Amino acid sequence: MKNHRAVQEVNAGSMADIAFLLLIFFLVTASIENDAGLSRMLPSTNNEAAADIKKRNLFEITINNKDEIMADGEIEQLQNLRKKIIRFIDNGGLPIQDDNYCSYCKGERLNTLSEHPSKAIISIKTQRNTSYPVYVAVQNEVIGAYNYFRNSQSLRLFNTTFEVMNSKYHDAKTTVNEKVKLKEQIEIVRKLYPQKIVEPETINN
Repeated sequence: MKNHRAVQEVNAGSMADIAFLLLIFFLVTASIENDAGLSRMLPSTNNEAAADIKKRNLFEITINNKDEIMADGEIEQLQNLRKKIIRFIDNGGLPIQDDNYCSYCKGERLNTLSEHPSKAIISIKTQRNTSYPVYVAVQNEVIGAYNYFRNSQSLRLFNTTFEVMNSKYHDAKTTVNEKVKLKEQIEIVRKLYPQKIVEPETINN
């Protein structure tokens, strides 16, 4: 008779124990950093909320198929766009007795421009054949206007620019305690000049 040798089985029970111990080891020794990101509110898609915006608080920029820039109802050159945005945002058009009066605004305080930087909204609308470089250039001018205010307020409050604070916050060499302090300062400046940019649906014609 032929001898039938039984197939030897590998005991996998110890392997599971080893894997479990390794998992515990990595959980105990691994360092998990807390999320210290900065909050940013995305534009609202609620049509009812958009309807509540006062006309004076909305600065509309439209780029047509010929890459012409229409700013607040007038054709404007790109190099002059930032000045118009700055004038609009920093207007501070509420009367001094109003609870939302902007004490730090240095604008003309006209009743035709924004009431307060927190209420100022920039709308960028494009047409189907608007070129991408022009669109990006307009975006840069809008962001540049906000950076202008944030840098000036940051210098006034913390003796350094907003861009330097933001750069240090995202630097890997910055300690956790320093990041916590920087985040508080950045949020203070952002609250003074919140960046509110909306982009309505692209126009076909």
